[in-house]
Amino acid sequence: MQEWIAALGPREVLLASPRSFCAGVQRAIDVVDRAIDRYGAPVYVRRQIVHNAHVVRQLERRGAVFVTEADEVPPGRVLVFAAHGVTPAVRAEADARGLTVIDATCPLVSKVHSEVRRYSGRGDTVFLIGHADHEEVEGTVGEAPSNVIVVEDAAAAARVAVRDPARVAYAMQTTLAVDEAEEIADVLRRRFPALQGPRRDDICYATTNRQEAVRAIAGQADLVLVVGSANSSNSVRLVEVAQREGVRALLVDDAGQVDLRALVGVRSVGITAGASAPPHLVDELVHCLSGLGPVEVRETQAQPENIHFTLPREVG
Repeated sequence: MQEWIAALGPREVLLASPRSFCAGVQRAIDVVDRAIDRYGAPVYVRRQIVHNAHVVRQLERRGAVFVTEADEVPPGRVLVFAAHGVTPAVRAEADARGLTVIDATCPLVSKVHSEVRRYSGRGDTVFLIGHADHEEVEGTVGEAPSNVIVVEDAAAAARVAVRDPARVAYAMQTTLAVDEAEEIADVLRRRFPALQGPRRDDICYATTNRQEAVRAIAGQADLVLVVGSANSSNSVRLVEVAQREGVRALLVDDAGQVDLRALVGVRSVGITAGASAPPHLVDELVHCLSGLGPVEVRETQAQPENIHFTLPREVG
């Protein structure tokens, strides 16, 4: 009770925009929904379709069964590959089991896979800027495991060694913080003058836009709340971006995770959501804040989004 009383008071809520679902996430969710409609439950999904606990639970209620690997799927059933992509070895295993495969890999992740294949195919060592334990990076490395070196930070970039410094290229995980990724790339460029890079940025438009949007509100907020699951790379990056702007920032899966103590003395709350977080979670968070006192909501618009990806032919 005392915590609730201490958190009472009027507040301004600054909504970052764009926020929540991106085109790749919406496409992946639609793939599972339509697969269930077309083929009937259960439809199996390798790993989390996107990194959000609420999305996973909602699809489980509809009949999706999430598995770790393809060998857990009964022969002949439907298997959806998650938005983060898979290795060629996973594809081969699914084919060997006679599974009906529907690929929900984000097209922007597929672009990175294509770049790695192209670079490695001409004999380059590929620096993959990203987090080694992330599913997207695992899938990308699998395209050419003997030719890809994961570079996680600027310190690693400063010491990495290759067999031929004249034949090197780089690619990036799509959900990185733009400023940190560029810092790593700059170190690599200085060390390897022959370094080749992608024709267009690998970090996806949605990640970039959401980071710009959180910067736009960070300077006006006493606290930034980022809605997203803890295993969501792009959501975690939003927290880090806000913190680098000098504001306290917290990651919450939903309104129920907000610690009332964090709201004491806070009169301006910035709110955003990772690209895999459902929009209704933001609405619920604002509603809960209004239960602590009058709320004035102001929305900022950093970059409008109108991108849509076509569905795979199996469910299109």
